Amino acid sequence: MSYNWGPHYIVPSEVIKSYSGAVLLREELEEELLKKELDELGLPGPVVRVVNPWYYRKKNNDTWIKIGESSDKRQNFPIRWDTTVLENGQYEILGLMHVFVRKNGDEVAIARENIVEVNVEN
Repeated sequence: MSYNWGPHYIVPSEVIKSYSGAVLLREELEEELLKKELDELGLPGPVVRVVNPWYYRKKNNDTWIKIGESSDKRQNFPIRWDTTVLENGQYEILGLMHVFVRKNGDEVAIARENIVEVNVEN
């Protein structure tokens, strides 16, 4: 069984349908579900770190462009995305959360992704 521990995109505001200017991207991690998943995968060792790189791409494009990376779990892995340099239109944002655990002296990583569609209107 797979547990949906994250990442879960945090919408800046329920009324925002389009992004313009500098946008703060954040994602949540549900630690209890992560622990269950790690136990099921045979990786109960301590979590060493969690890193969340962020990417974007124009809708229907294949290549992702990195926005930045955050390991600030307390603030929900925030990254500022400046949309002023982009053409108006539909985009996808990818949060690719990596969790690193220690197992038998080695570091093992698992990852999950979250993709959301947004509209950029500058």
